[in-house]
Amino acid sequence: MDKLTNINVVEQQLMPTPAEVRARLPLTPAAERTVLEGRAAVQAILDRRDARRFVVVGPCSIHDLDAARDYARRLQALAHEVQDTLLIIMRVYFEKPRTSTGWKGLINDPRMDDSFHIEEGVLMARGLLLELAQMGLPAGTEALDPIMPQYLHDLITWTAIGARTTESQTHREMSSGLSTAVGFKNGTDGGIDVAINAMKSAASPHSFLGINLQGQSAVIRTRGNAYGHLVLRGGHDRPNYDSVAVALCEEALAKAKLPRNIVVDCSHANCSKKPELQGLVLENCVNQMLEGNRSIVGLMLESNLEAGNQPIPQDLSQLRYGVSVTDPCIDWPTTESLLRGMHNKLLPVVRAAKVA
Repeated sequence: MDKLTNINVVEQQLMPTPAEVRARLPLTPAAERTVLEGRAAVQAILDRRDARRFVVVGPCSIHDLDAARDYARRLQALAHEVQDTLLIIMRVYFEKPRTSTGWKGLINDPRMDDSFHIEEGVLMARGLLLELAQMGLPAGTEALDPIMPQYLHDLITWTAIGARTTESQTHREMSSGLSTAVGFKNGTDGGIDVAINAMKSAASPHSFLGINLQGQSAVIRTRGNAYGHLVLRGGHDRPNYDSVAVALCEEALAKAKLPRNIVVDCSHANCSKKPELQGLVLENCVNQMLEGNRSIVGLMLESNLEAGNQPIPQDLSQLRYGVSVTDPCIDWPTTESLLRGMHNKLLPVVRAAKVA
C-alpha cells in the first residue's frame, strides 16, 4: 500500500478524452461558421474596425437545458433585430467558482446532488453549445478549469477569466493559448492592476503543462493572445462603471501600452448585487458612448427567463422554471427592453461611424 501519495484521494475515475467527446458531438459546418464569424466580429470590435458593441447576456449559470434552449431561441430572435448596433453573445456559464462551498455548475455536478458526474456534465455542456452554434447564436463562457478548453472551446466565441482567477498564473498561461478574445475581470477588491498584469501576461508566449486532444500530458507552447481586454465588475460593494472610473482605466491601460478596450459587467458589485439595477448601469454606459466614449466596447448582463434566484431544493422537481440557482438575474421582458433601447440609442452613432 502506497503511504506517500494520494493520501486524501478516495477514488480516481477515468474521463473520456477530449477527442472522444468531440467525436461523439462533432462540430458541424453551420456551428463552425457561427464560431468563426462570431470571433471575427469580436476582434473587429476590439480593433475598432466595427463600430458596434458586443453584449454578453444570459443566465448567471446554466442548470436546466430546456430553459437554456428556450432563452436561446428568444435571444437569437432579438440578436437578429439589433444586429446593426449590437453583437449578441449568449452567456453560457457551466463552471461556477465558489467563495467557500456551493453548487459548482453543470459540468461538475449535472445532477445537482453532489454526485459529481463530470463525464455527463461535459457531454451536456458540449451538446448545448453545439445546439446554440447551429442556431447561429455565439456563446461566451468563463474558463475556470484549465483542462476544459480542450473539450469545449471550439464552440466558444468569447471567454472571461473571473475576478478570483485573474491573478492566477495558470489562467494567464491558459489564456495566452485560447483561440478567443479574453476578458479579464478586475479583482474582487475592485482594483484593476491584477487584470492589467493578466492582459500583459496573456499577450506573451508561454510554455506550460496541459493535455492534448488524446488526453495525454503535454507541454503546451503558445504565441500569446493579442485580444485580452479589461472587464470592470466593481468590487468591495463599490461600482467602477462611471465616467471617472472608466477614464482612470483608460489612463492605466495607455500607461501599460495596452489597447483601451473595456467591457462593463452590469452585475456583481456594479449593481450592488441588486439585479434590477443592472439597467441603470447599462444606461449610464450607453450615455458615455453617446457622449463619444469608444473604450467601452461591450457590456455583460445576468439575465434569465424569470427574475431573481432560488435555492436548490432536495426535490429537484420543485425547481422553478427559468429562475437562476446562483446569482439573481433580470427577467426576459426587462432584457428585451434594455437591449432594444440600447440599439435605438446607438443606431445613429453606428451609422455615422460607417459613413465616416
